[in-house]
Parts: sequence; C-alpha cells; structure tokens
Amino acid sequence: LCCPPRCVCVTSLLLLAATVAIVGLAVALGLPPRSPANRLCAASNNRTGFLCDDRVTCIPASQVCDRTSNCRDGEDEQEELCGDLPRSLPTYLFFRCGNPAHWVYADKRCNGINDCGDCSDEIGSLSACPPCGSAWWSCSPVFHEYCACVPRSLCRDSVQHCTSWSDEYLCTP
Repeated sequence: LCCPPRCVCVTSLLLLAATVAIVGLAVALGLPPRSPANRLCAASNNRTGFLCDDRVTCIPASQVCDRTSNCRDGEDEQEELCGDLPRSLPTYLFFRCGNPAHWVYADKRCNGINDCGDCSDEIGSLSACPPCGSAWWSCSPVFHEYCACVPRSLCRDSVQHCTSWSDEYLCTP
C-alpha cells in the first residue's frame, strides 16, 4: 500500500502523461483543434469580429454567412451558424434595429451610416454609439444615409447634408 499523498502525486503524473500523449497524437494525425468556445474578436478598425478556428484570423461580423468562406476551413459559412439568420448567430454578431423585424451585423453599428433605416444603429440608447469624432460634423437631423453626423469630407461640397445647412456654412473640412 502507498500513502495517500504519494498516490495522488503518482496519479497526477499519470494523468498529465496521458493528456500529453493524446494531444501529441492529435497533432501527429493532423486533427483540427477544437473550436474556440468564444469567437468574439476585434476585427479591423476595432469592429466586432468572428474568430476562425485557426484562432488567429478575425473577420468582420458582416463577413459571416455572406456565402463566401473567409475562414480557411469555412466555419464562417456553416449551416449551424447560418441556417436561420439572425437567430442562429451568436448575439454579439448582430444588432437588433429599433424595428425588431430588422437587424444588421454588429460591425455596422456606430459606423456613421444609417444601416437600420431608422438610425437606431447610430443614435439612441440601444446603439450606445460615441459622439461624432473629429472626422465628422455633428448635425441632426441629416439627409441621406447619415443620422447625426456627416463626414467632414462632405463639408462645403455644395450639397446639403444637414437640414440646418451647417455642413455648407459652418463646417470646415
């Protein structure tokens, strides 16, 4: 008979050796790594992204279920993920618009464009967007595809974007 502390130590070493052997065998056989449980990542411009199985590639949320495999193994187009949009998507990948029948990919929220059609992805408590940055001119309401801010590149372009015309008379590019 062995004393309990020694048995625990021997058992732990045997479990560690078995784990190392299984992992080594999986690598030798080329088995794919287990999918990460959390696929949330920050894609370009710090937008919400989807982490591929390689655990390195982060694609923008809007490239998931777009009928183009952006991940090496195509996990961004799998039926279980894309079968019943948006219900089959993880909640971090999409944003529900003010009209519950509409949704947009999470990386489209707070991008300055009225993707929901009612500006709920850009202004209001649901969107939680920061105020206009230095590259934007703040005015509300605005015309066309913007909600509360227009790009400064559109200032003084002889086209009215703000109902107040401030983009033509006060804004500097």
